[in-house]
Amino acid sequence: MKQFFFFLILCMAGSLAIAQRNSPGKHLPRIAIAGLGIESSTFSPALTDEAAFHAKYGDAIFSIYPFWAPDSAVRKAAIWVPTIDGHALPGGAVTRAAYESLVRKTLDSLKKHGPYDGLFYDIHGAMSVVGLDDPEGDFIVRIRKVVGKKTLISTAMDLHGNVSWRLAENSDLITCYRMAPHEDAIQTKRRAVTNLIDRITSGKGKPAYKAYIAVPILLPGEKTSTRIEPGKSLYQKVWPAAKQEGIVDAAIWIGYAWADEPRNHAVVMVTGDDKAKVKSTAEYLAKSFWDVRNEFKFVAPTGNLKECLDKAITSTRHPFYISDSGDNPTAGGAGDVTWTLTQILKRPEFKTDKGPSLIYASIPGPELIKKAIAAGIGHHVDGYAGAKVDARLASPVHIAGTVESIVKGDVDAEVEASIKMGCVHIIVTQKRKPYHHEKDFTRLGLNPRTADIVVVKIGYLEPELYAMRADWLLALTPGGVDQGIEHLPYKRLTRPIFPLDKNMKDPDLKAKWVPSSNQAE
Repeated sequence: MKQFFFFLILCMAGSLAIAQRNSPGKHLPRIAIAGLGIESSTFSPALTDEAAFHAKYGDAIFSIYPFWAPDSAVRKAAIWVPTIDGHALPGGAVTRAAYESLVRKTLDSLKKHGPYDGLFYDIHGAMSVVGLDDPEGDFIVRIRKVVGKKTLISTAMDLHGNVSWRLAENSDLITCYRMAPHEDAIQTKRRAVTNLIDRITSGKGKPAYKAYIAVPILLPGEKTSTRIEPGKSLYQKVWPAAKQEGIVDAAIWIGYAWADEPRNHAVVMVTGDDKAKVKSTAEYLAKSFWDVRNEFKFVAPTGNLKECLDKAITSTRHPFYISDSGDNPTAGGAGDVTWTLTQILKRPEFKTDKGPSLIYASIPGPELIKKAIAAGIGHHVDGYAGAKVDARLASPVHIAGTVESIVKGDVDAEVEASIKMGCVHIIVTQKRKPYHHEKDFTRLGLNPRTADIVVVKIGYLEPELYAMRADWLLALTPGGVDQGIEHLPYKRLTRPIFPLDKNMKDPDLKAKWVPSSNQAE
C-alpha cells in the first residue's frame, strides 16, 4: 500500500510539474523536429532514393510517434516546429542527389521558421551516402549553421548507429536504444524529447560534460542481442548508470557492421553535470563491454542452409523458423537475393504438395505480380522474381505455380501475392518487404503457426515471430549483410578492431571530453 501511495504522489508531482510548465503566461520553448533514418550496407549493390524515406513534412510528423498526440503532455510542453522527418527501410547507400535534396528541404524549413530553443534530431545513425563519409555528422553540422550554437540539440539513435566525433560534438544530449530487438524504440525517442524539454525549461541548458569512448569492437546485431548474454547483462548496466544524480543519460552503441567507414565501431557516451560521475560511468561501461567481447555469440544456433533445411525437415517441432540472414532487408540487404529460394526449390522434399509445408517470405517480383493479377486467384502463373538489384549469387528465380492470394500491401510492398509451388508458399511482392508480424502472413491467407517451416529474410526474429517459433535456426546465407563479417572486404575501418584483429592489445578506454557545441566549428 505504501508503494502505491508513493507511486501516486510521484504521478501527481509529475502532472503538477507539467501543469506549471504549461500554465498561462509561461514561456513555452520552441523546439524544431528534423531527421533522416536508414541503415545502409556498403556491401550491397542497392541504392536508396528519396522516395524510399517516405518523408513526412510539417504537422504530419506528429503522427510518427504516439507521445506527440494532440492531448499529450509532451505535445503541450513546447511549441513544436516540425520540418522534415524521413525513415527508410534499411538498404543500400543513399544516392547523393537524394541526400542533398532532403537536407536542403530541411534546412530551408529551419531557416523559414526559426529561431529555436531546441531541436530533436531523429536519426538511425548508420546512413551511408555515395561519396560522403558520416552523413549524420555532416547533416548536424549543416543544421548547426542554421539554428546556431545556442540551440540545444537532442539526438536519438538506434544502438546499431555510429557516433562520430563531430556528431557527438554538435549534439548536446544524445541517447540510443537499450534493447535489441528494439522494443524500447518509442521509449528512447520520448526520453530524448523529454530530456530536451527538461533541460530547456529548467534553465539548466546544455550538460556541462560529454564523455566519449571509442570501443574498438564491431559485431553484427545477431551476436549482440539483449535477449541473451552477454548483451543482456551489459545493457542492463545502462539503466542504473543513467539514473545517477548528476547524469543526464548514458548509452552504448554497438555500431553498424556492414558499412566500411572509419566511424564504424562501438561507442560509449555519457552526458551530465557531475564531471567525476560522467567520467567514471563512461569508463565503467566501456570496460564492461570490452571485458565480455569474447563472449558474444549468435542469438540462435547456426548452420549453412543445407544443414538448417535438413534439421527443419526432420524436426517434429513446428513451426520451425529459419532466418535467411545474408539478405536481411532489416539490416540493409537488397532483399532480392534469390540464392536461398533457389536452393529450396531444388530440394526433392518440396517438389510436390505431399512434402512439409514451407512459407518463404519474401522475394520481390513486380513482373510476376502483374502476371499473377492477370491470371487471378486459383490459376497458374509462370514467371521470374528477384535478382534485379543483387544478382551476384544467383539469377532471377523461376516460379511456376498456383496463385493463392493477392492483397494490397503496405508502403513497402505495395502489392503482395502468395504463389504455391509444390509444398512451398512463396510470398512475392511488388517491392521488397520484411515480414515481422503474424498479420503479414495471415492477410495473405497463410498461417505461420501451422506451417511446418517458415523461412524469413531476417536476422534475429522480431518479437511476434520469436514468440510463435517452436524451433529456430539462423542460416548463414550469403548476401549484402553476410554474418561472416571477418570475410567482408573492409578497407577503411579504424584498425585494430575486434574481432577482425582478435589478438589486439587492450585499448585505451579512458574517457575523452567532447567540446561543447558552443565551441563546434
